[in-house]
Amino acid sequence: MDRLEAMRILLTAVDTGSLSAASRQLRIPLATVSRRVAELEEHLRVRLVLRGTRKLTLTETGRDYVASCRRILEDLVEAERTAAGEYRQPQGELVISAPQAIGRYHVVPVLVEFLQAYPKIHARIQLSDRVVNLLEEHVDVAVRLGELPDSDIIATRIALIGRVLCASPAYLASHGAPKEPNDLVAHECITYEGYTAADRWEFRFGRTHQLVQVSSRLIVNSAEAAVVAAVAGAGIARVLSHQVAEALKSGALVQLLQAFEPAPMPASLVYPNQPHAPLKLRAFLDFATPRLRQRLGYENPPGA
Repeated sequence: MDRLEAMRILLTAVDTGSLSAASRQLRIPLATVSRRVAELEEHLRVRLVLRGTRKLTLTETGRDYVASCRRILEDLVEAERTAAGEYRQPQGELVISAPQAIGRYHVVPVLVEFLQAYPKIHARIQLSDRVVNLLEEHVDVAVRLGELPDSDIIATRIALIGRVLCASPAYLASHGAPKEPNDLVAHECITYEGYTAADRWEFRFGRTHQLVQVSSRLIVNSAEAAVVAAVAGAGIARVLSHQVAEALKSGALVQLLQAFEPAPMPASLVYPNQPHAPLKLRAFLDFATPRLRQRLGYENPPGA
């Protein structure tokens, strides 16, 4: 039995919640996952997991063993990084996650420059609007939008991004423009299933913020699709400022209800809090932070 492989399989099962979920994530047969966990139990002569439930349940001994496995595998990764020279010079694979629009238009160009400057680093970038788990998905650094909850991640702010309500001139000529947020219930809105509830939009009323119910005829799962639909006259869309800047500049879209928009939300580079950050990560942060701030109009942040 390969005990390290069995440990990794057990940890994946714990992190994903079940043996079958671990099988799907690792792309190995469920029978193999179950057999490896059983082999660990036979080797240790203890019960680690309780069978017969849909969600994986650890015994008390299993919880202690899983905690030890995490430390062992983390120490192994550190040893491999040290042996490979990641702490002596920037090298190795850098895994980055970013929202689709910011990633495509801002992070990728900066990453290309970075790779040209550091030839011993290679990178993999994941463009997705979902919030990834840095540790579970082995992501070195991510761009994250919105206020960050207290956690074991470190954040460096790179932008303040506003939310823009907009529609095409043709739509406004046909339907008129809303005078205040509650008028949106009488309009055709394009809602985006992204960071907030699709049909409840936040607006600022004086010193308070309120969620306003909107009427939606079209729901999309991509901000780019929302912009395209709005330009085509499908209705009123609400997207992030950088996603619609060109359409506003060209006159393809008109901004609405600016006085009611909430304060801009932060965009940050986030990465795990770790005792010894690899040089590849430190090099990327030093390289990318000022460039992303410049591209996103946040060159002189307070306290910088």
